[in-house]
Amino acid sequence: MSTTSAPTPDASAVADADRNWRLRHLPPILIAAGVMTVGAAVLGAVFAGGVGAFAAALGVVIATVSYLASTLAIAWADKLDPKLVMPFGMGVYVAKLSVLGGLMLVVASTGWAGLKPLSVGIVAGVLAWTATQIWWIVTVHAPRFRR
Repeated sequence: MSTTSAPTPDASAVADADRNWRLRHLPPILIAAGVMTVGAAVLGAVFAGGVGAFAAALGVVIATVSYLASTLAIAWADKLDPKLVMPFGMGVYVAKLSVLGGLMLVVASTGWAGLKPLSVGIVAGVLAWTATQIWWIVTVHAPRFRR
């Protein structure tokens, strides 16, 4: 009795076949961020005029760029060596929160009328990114992963 088995692909071939899985969630998230940016601008205009529209939209963009920087840094580090994900992820996290904290302190010290809409826009951007990523994981990634 002969026991032959089909050749199994090695780990590097499997990894190369799905090289960009770490970034596959970005298109729907960036679309959601764009929609949220427009919505924030409209609501900012309604509640705080032109400055509010600009500041609220800017807040969403700041949150989106922040998350995008983390995503790209982590994907790049994981591509190099999975052991680098934690140090690169934490490094980018500390850097971007330091910049954001410094930016908010400077803006707060100026007395700019757009501070509240900017803050609300940042929160809206965080919610848009997080909710869309959760939606993507539950509806797209998990079913594909279970197959």
